[in-house]
Amino acid sequence: MDPLTEAVLAGDSAERIAAEPLPGTYRAAHLKASDIGMFNGSADKDVRRSLHVGDVPMPELAPDEVLVAVMASGINYNTVWSAMFEPVPTFAFLRRYGRQGGFAARHDRDYQVVGSDASGVVVRTGVAVRRWRVGDHVVVHPAQVDAEDPMTQYDGILADDTLVWGFETNFGGLADYAVVRANMLLPKPAHLTWEEAASYPLCAGTVYRMLIGEQGARIKAGDVVLIWGATGGVGSFAVQLTHAAGGIPVGVVSTQEKARLARELGCELVIDRNDIGMQEGDPGSPEHAIAVGKRLGGIIRKELGEDPHVVFDHVGKQTFGISLFVVRIGGTVVTCGSSTGYQHTFDSRYLWMYLKRVVGVSGCNLQEQAETSRLMRLGKIVPVLSATYPLDEVGEAARLVQLNRHAGKVGVLCLAPGYGLGVTDPAARQRIGEDRLNLFQTKSLASA
Repeated sequence: MDPLTEAVLAGDSAERIAAEPLPGTYRAAHLKASDIGMFNGSADKDVRRSLHVGDVPMPELAPDEVLVAVMASGINYNTVWSAMFEPVPTFAFLRRYGRQGGFAARHDRDYQVVGSDASGVVVRTGVAVRRWRVGDHVVVHPAQVDAEDPMTQYDGILADDTLVWGFETNFGGLADYAVVRANMLLPKPAHLTWEEAASYPLCAGTVYRMLIGEQGARIKAGDVVLIWGATGGVGSFAVQLTHAAGGIPVGVVSTQEKARLARELGCELVIDRNDIGMQEGDPGSPEHAIAVGKRLGGIIRKELGEDPHVVFDHVGKQTFGISLFVVRIGGTVVTCGSSTGYQHTFDSRYLWMYLKRVVGVSGCNLQEQAETSRLMRLGKIVPVLSATYPLDEVGEAARLVQLNRHAGKVGVLCLAPGYGLGVTDPAARQRIGEDRLNLFQTKSLASA
């Protein structure tokens, strides 16, 4: 173990951490450009084959950046996409970014360190950084924005050159160290463990913008919100934020165990996707969408007396047509992804004849992320971490998400030497309650 890592893990002073030299290399989960095409002709694009863990060179720090010793990270579906090299290899993003020149050129390499979530300790700051100091405990907001772009002053996520850190950039969070712009940091909630803190920013922040933010659905008290995959990473935060806003969350899940979790999260109605004929016919076709939508809408009207104001969709091809059909007249379908396919076929008459809206969301801005973290600190929402793996087993963690064999979020320990560390406000943790914070825990880290 290098002296800098030893100082961080020992909880040494900021002065001691700043005095230790940076290691020349660091351990990271990364993809290799030479692997592009490895899945050609393969029915199963097993991400365990493409995700490598090993040493990569330590990059130079730009003036507006910080170097974070990553204690924990998390798996998001964008890492699965990256590792499958779909819909396009993310090395294309790195090449385009690198053409800007300057410090951007560092990102165009024959490897990519992936990962869009992280919690950790600041160990270096660039000369232009003002708000952060060595030793600060932080979480990373994964939207990398250009502070000189005028749109950033209004809403950074709308700027043309905003990038998803660890997906469209290099040096991401599934590593022992990560390079982060200073305007991507927020204080770590003190009552959370490292792995809990790393599990929420991307998903919870995205959901906040989708449901609460001014550019999203802007739900209000009493709104019925239909949530596909109500116990998944984004779905579980959608349930919590709908409940916290006074809405009525309706969850769609695939198993009885997930149904139990959805009810404990706050769903007032839970529907098993097998009970509405999702497995019948041609999933994704307009005919299938209308048939399933009639059954789904009938259940919701029978139990709640009305149609959904909002449908929260991130599944894509298999559900989008259903969402558009089942939402009420003048209602909103809000979407942040398409895990089952991004080419949607639907009967557009149900869009324009019934005055419905479709809102697309990709991430959130820093203010929305800060509001999400505030709700986390207050205990209005809680992490939904269900499993945690060591970095050396990142392929297994990503495979779990790839096959949808998880609930909530899957965490990854990087430099943290064990599970459950990093809590600096035990009183707040006790107030919120271990039962709530550990609702999704089904697997502890036995090998760390």
